[in-house]
Amino acid sequence: MPKKFYTSIPSGYPVCLHGDCPMAETCLHQIVYPTLLEKSDILYVVNPNRCSKDDKCTFYRSNTPITYARGFAHFQKRMFPSQYDRFSMILTNKFGRTSYYERRRGDTALTPKEQRIVLDALKQAGVTEEMKFESYEENINWYD
Repeated sequence: MPKKFYTSIPSGYPVCLHGDCPMAETCLHQIVYPTLLEKSDILYVVNPNRCSKDDKCTFYRSNTPITYARGFAHFQKRMFPSQYDRFSMILTNKFGRTSYYERRRGDTALTPKEQRIVLDALKQAGVTEEMKFESYEENINWYD
């Protein structure tokens, strides 16, 4: 794993004790266990009785990086005012006012699910032109 991976482990991230699980090689909860065992005084543990130890485990988190997007302030320049009003209203209702502006500016990275929400809001507002976010980055998805 890249060094950035080990420095980005969220504080209090739960570990899994099932090293014998067939999904252990790619599960974040198992991968971080040795590192947190060395670094942390207190460990948070996924309840071993609730793990299914197969590909249907509800606690499984893949270590494959996903593409996050940042920023969509430039969308406004390519919309009619009425479209932008509708678009921003949809997203403000979904994310809340502060979170909407954090995402719009690019302060908060958008997960693939949130990217779909933004692109769906464009369609609901009547925008037919394809639009791209300001930037994209690969990161570990610790929680979704």
